[in-house]
Amino acid sequence: MGDLLSWLFSFFLLVAVLGTILYQLMCLADLEYDYVNPYDSASRINRVVVPEFALQGALCFLHLVTGHWLMFLICLPYLYYNIKVYTDRCHLVDVTEIFNQLPWDKKVRLYKLGYLVILLAFSIFWMVWSIVDDEV
Repeated sequence: MGDLLSWLFSFFLLVAVLGTILYQLMCLADLEYDYVNPYDSASRINRVVVPEFALQGALCFLHLVTGHWLMFLICLPYLYYNIKVYTDRCHLVDVTEIFNQLPWDKKVRLYKLGYLVILLAFSIFWMVWSIVDDEV
């Protein structure tokens, strides 16, 4: 039962990270179609970047603590990328350069979204597997 609870908690953490990535993509799309000014878009994105990193770090730590080694290894490159971006101080969107960086920022967030969808599929698979394994 504890394994199922850890997979459920992992699922909810993944959904939260997916939500922050989708929110950032929506802010970039609003900026691209000129629905919002650059200052508001940059401040909205910058407000959720660090919580996204923290949630993804918590997800990776959860897999490490609960002994889900494969999922931990799958989460590790994304965590490394987030740590690298944070230590290089490139994680915040610059208001003055937001239009120049818009295609790159969208591409990075779309790659993150794809990576997280794959993680979500693995997480759902292992959650169902643990349910079936408990019943047998």
